Amino acid sequence: MNKLTHLLLAIFLFCLPLSIMAQKDNDDDDSRYLVGAVPLIEGKVIFSKEFNIPGMSQEEIFNRMMKWMKERLHENKNPESRVVYSDEEKGSIAGIGEEWIVFKSTALSLDRTLINYQVTVGCKPGQCLMEIEKIRFTYREKEKYKAEEWIVDQYALNKSQTKLIRGLAKWRKKTVDFADDMFASAARALGAAEVKEEPKTQSGKVTVTTPEPVVIAPSHPVEATTPATSIIAPSPSNNMPGYKEIAPEKIPSDAIGMGTGKLVIAIGKDAFNMTMMTANAGGSLGKISGKPVVFTILSPDQAYEQMDKAETYSVRFYPIGANEPSVILECKKLPAPAAMEGQPRTYAGEIVKAWIK
Repeated sequence: MNKLTHLLLAIFLFCLPLSIMAQKDNDDDDSRYLVGAVPLIEGKVIFSKEFNIPGMSQEEIFNRMMKWMKERLHENKNPESRVVYSDEEKGSIAGIGEEWIVFKSTALSLDRTLINYQVTVGCKPGQCLMEIEKIRFTYREKEKYKAEEWIVDQYALNKSQTKLIRGLAKWRKKTVDFADDMFASAARALGAAEVKEEPKTQSGKVTVTTPEPVVIAPSHPVEATTPATSIIAPSPSNNMPGYKEIAPEKIPSDAIGMGTGKLVIAIGKDAFNMTMMTANAGGSLGKISGKPVVFTILSPDQAYEQMDKAETYSVRFYPIGANEPSVILECKKLPAPAAMEGQPRTYAGEIVKAWIK
């Protein structure tokens, strides 16, 4: 080799380690996937995004999101991915999805997992709340994991919460990216010309000005995990500033609305040993033998043993985006028929005390 060839080879060998180190630094930049990147709310992984669309009617938002969800789920070319519920009057849409997340693909190997999820949308005039939850993974056909036991801070971060656990890093990163892509796609469906990410905020809100670009905040605010005190407090057994006790028969008929929030069941009096669960299939107010009751419905995949054992419990209604309940009901469980296998379970509780905010 001549001197010029020697010189070029020397420069190449000198620069190669630097480029490898630079690439490694980029690969190790996990800051956006650390604490709070996977929101854990009432023990469930729920990615959520609130869109504010000034001037757009509920009907228009509903139609756009319905069209978007059908097209987005159809991309999977999987009949199991579809819209399973919609109510135009209430502005509610729910769908289930199943698709592949690819970790690494080369000519010789393919590393991927099947992800199952539920996506829900709640539409109001000028507003839209989108949530992705019930995330499940199927890896290599036989290995099955729940997001709550696989990608949350407790398992996917080291003790100091400064780094990702090596074996779980790819799962957490790809799931966060998956949720971000879904939210960005929904934002475009609401009429955005482009999507851009702003610095982290704690609001988790997105403002859409049609036809101007949409400004979308990260889907994983720093304080995404609801503090236990926010879930449990206020306790019916204590004084509750901001709440007013009313007679059960005086509870407004619209105090609990389908598609406008979540029903959370609390079993037990001790705040530190209290069992909390969301009635995933919803619920409503009603009467049995003239007595006011609240119906709570657990979806077929929810654990129900604690509810079967309980004699008393409380039901709290959290409006969309709220960290505190607007309604708290102390209940005495009434006898209920057993549900058929694979069907939702409905529990009726006689309301003995009630508080509203």
